[in-house]
Amino acid sequence: MKLRGKITVPGDKSISHRVLLLSGICRGPSLIEGLNQGPDCDRTRSCLEQLGVSFKEKKEGLKVQGLDLKLKAPAGALNCGNSATTIRLLAGLLAGQPFASVLDGDASLRARPMARIIGPLRLMGADLFGAGGSNLAPISVRGGGLKGISYELPVASAQVKSALLLAGIQAEGVTEIKEPTASRDHTERLLENLGAKISRKPGVIKVERSAELAGGRFQIPGDFSAASFLLGGAASLPGSELIIENVGLNPTRIGFLEVLHEMGADIEILTAEEIQGERRGTLRARGGSLTAATVKGDIIPRLIDEVPILAVIATQAAGTTVIQDAQELRVKESDRLAAISQELNKIGADVEELPDGLIIKGPTALKGGTVQSHGDHRIAMALEIAGLFCAGPLKVKDELVAGISFPGFQKVLAGLTER
Repeated sequence: MKLRGKITVPGDKSISHRVLLLSGICRGPSLIEGLNQGPDCDRTRSCLEQLGVSFKEKKEGLKVQGLDLKLKAPAGALNCGNSATTIRLLAGLLAGQPFASVLDGDASLRARPMARIIGPLRLMGADLFGAGGSNLAPISVRGGGLKGISYELPVASAQVKSALLLAGIQAEGVTEIKEPTASRDHTERLLENLGAKISRKPGVIKVERSAELAGGRFQIPGDFSAASFLLGGAASLPGSELIIENVGLNPTRIGFLEVLHEMGADIEILTAEEIQGERRGTLRARGGSLTAATVKGDIIPRLIDEVPILAVIATQAAGTTVIQDAQELRVKESDRLAAISQELNKIGADVEELPDGLIIKGPTALKGGTVQSHGDHRIAMALEIAGLFCAGPLKVKDELVAGISFPGFQKVLAGLTER
């Protein structure tokens, strides 16, 4: 098997969430180009509609009529579906709004930890309460009257950081956020581009009340995390040559690219430019033989979504790959460490699960069979790529869940695959 062709990937999911939220609170109209069309971003849009933001599909993109930081009280609970980004970032935004609201989601989202946002937002002056006094959704939010705080994140988390920034632009005084390791910084870049009162240096971000954010044109690059599954596959399959255009190259997102280079992958950045503070460009991956790597420490937040595909290609790399400091993966849409090790071992891989990571020995011959996606889009895509290395057919159950971040993934993969 090999992967050959030239493609673009769907708009960056992380940026799409943030652009929807920020355009909704800007003054005047905005136009969003390249928005991710998956169900998670649809949930963010739907919640904003309940809060009074209007959207209109245009030929050139999505037109948004912002409410100048004056959202309207919703008539009912805001259903965030399975999107942790939606619920956590909205909690921060609603913490500054002078009305009560309820954020809820599906069974999976209701099981995910929310103390990490409830605690600091309470310190800022908002009233947030989880179901039955817990730190789980549904979350009741009564906002308004926020004051800036200095807060040190216990773990690197772009979602928590973003929630506090969205609250901070509505708070009196300065909100200071200290992060132990750099995490994705799309919110900071967007706020800078919109003229918010924000400053940052390594490990510290400060923001002040920003009374007016002017709407405008947002151009969202392709999602590097979505591209990573195809890049990893192409780099590991001799004879492959894959070109991906207009893909995001934000330095806080491309840790996986750095690891691939360390493993000996032939991946080149053909073109690169910066638009609205976000670097993007064209990547070319050519297939070859890879060697094992040790992946831990500060790079983990910069490739946290790519660990499942890293585990897959590590089964084909010479040597023992060790992944550590990735315990955050246990509280994603699934326990991703358990899920990917369990499913890869079913088909002949040699994967040992650690409390905070994985040990993968390679190269190993993979066989076909049936595996489970665990209802997790990134596990589904990783296993679809694993199928390219299998001696027999591989069936991924509930594989269409991949559409959460990469709508049409199976069709794109089929179009690139050559035998």
